[in-house]
Amino acid sequence: MQGECWTGRKRRRCLCDLAASGAGSCHAWPARASPACRGLCAAQEPNLSYQELKDLKKANVLHIDVRERWEIDRFGKIPESINIPLSELMEALQMDPTDFKQQYNQKMPSKSDPVVFSCLAGTRSKQALGFAMSLGFSRVHQYAGGFDDWVKHEPPEKK
Repeated sequence: MQGECWTGRKRRRCLCDLAASGAGSCHAWPARASPACRGLCAAQEPNLSYQELKDLKKANVLHIDVRERWEIDRFGKIPESINIPLSELMEALQMDPTDFKQQYNQKMPSKSDPVVFSCLAGTRSKQALGFAMSLGFSRVHQYAGGFDDWVKHEPPEKK
């Protein structure tokens, strides 16, 4: 059963896993929505804060870091993120699921799966968001603060 988002007087379907599982409904207002729901609801802005990303990671969201591989090697990464450089992203999101799994060691996301993009400080993740949306992905967000913001809160994972 899917929940509903309430935005003013209009009802919108909630794309949140929590509401869909019957754990509650999303109300689109941050004070009334659960942390995991807040970041996945269709009524929300696509930009996530550090805390929203932390909460979403508990709900098994696919987190794609679009920085270059050398950046990951040199500076580290946000835990539980996978690296797909921006230059490879359009091709990767259109791969055969078997090839995607083999290349990135991760299940290929469907167009309705929740996906979060990040980079160093938000520029490339915003591009990634646009690419994914142009391909029909409907539950995509970006962590605009990126790696720069993450390391202000906790240490990165070293490769």
